[in-house]
Amino acid sequence: MPSQPVRSVRRTVRVAAPAHVVYGMLADAPRWPVLLPSYVHVERMDFDGAGETLLAWEFQDGRVRSSRLRRTLRPQAHRVDFEQDDPAWPGDTVAGSWSAEPDGAERSLVTLWQQTPNAPANAPAGPDGLDADTAGRLARLREAAERWDRLDELLLAFEERMRVEGPAELVYDFLYRVEDWPELLPHVDGSSVREDRPGTQVVVLDTAAAGAGPAAGPDDGAAGFETVRLCFPHAGRIVFKETAPPAPLTAHSGEWSLVPDESGLTVVCAHRVLLGEEPLEAALGAGALPVDARRQVRERLGRESRQTLRLAKWHAESPVRRLRQGRGGSRR
Repeated sequence: MPSQPVRSVRRTVRVAAPAHVVYGMLADAPRWPVLLPSYVHVERMDFDGAGETLLAWEFQDGRVRSSRLRRTLRPQAHRVDFEQDDPAWPGDTVAGSWSAEPDGAERSLVTLWQQTPNAPANAPAGPDGLDADTAGRLARLREAAERWDRLDELLLAFEERMRVEGPAELVYDFLYRVEDWPELLPHVDGSSVREDRPGTQVVVLDTAAAGAGPAAGPDDGAAGFETVRLCFPHAGRIVFKETAPPAPLTAHSGEWSLVPDESGLTVVCAHRVLLGEEPLEAALGAGALPVDARRQVRERLGRESRQTLRLAKWHAESPVRRLRQGRGGSRR
């Protein structure tokens, strides 16, 4: 059987950010979901200081795709070499590198080189998909990197916690069955769930005027917000990311996690938010400042997370209370 020809693409863009900043974003893969639009979640499987293995989930063309990346970090050269198992072309591996070269004090030339054997003619991405993929990834990185001097003001991370004295399985069941939320949560009017494979959900929540759901974002009117959720039942985790959050958000990702102990568990809802840079008056009213946006987002998402946590607590503790009451009654 003849070997497949190798297709290679190299593109370079000028970025208004120092080379060390661009390299820092490339190296900090777990933060990609809040900085790069296509990434839902990145999990670091191992790391020895220079080499690492990542599992990455991306949402593109309405589908969630997962891949495994093996990377070598070269901080002195501002370069990351990688091999990625491409889910669009089974059996093929995309190899390549990112590099950032200084172009003055606060600018850089960023190059992405990728190569792969040509895909079969009927492959979903097509042979020319690598060109579009390379250009798209460079454009998204440039957009994120050029906010480098304002990220401290635009990024926001926080969490809500609640103690539950009940089975973790019941808490997880409540969080997983998002299709039931319209009947239980005051800020959710409707929902639709598509689960192409077990544990991977694409959810649309119709939210009330009070704001969007705890796995969505705040909004001043009722609307449907699409959220991708990755469910890991054995680990007690549900990772989520909004695909197109409303203003003043540019990105919103997070995670529900269950932390068990001797007598119960703590349920945590963590949020990671990137605020937009468009005039805040359009979203929050005249005279609004970034600090106002941070406070509004924190208050709304926190309130809605607590509503969900309280109902998850009730869902898990009610059977335990009924069981205890039944046992007490049998002794009388």
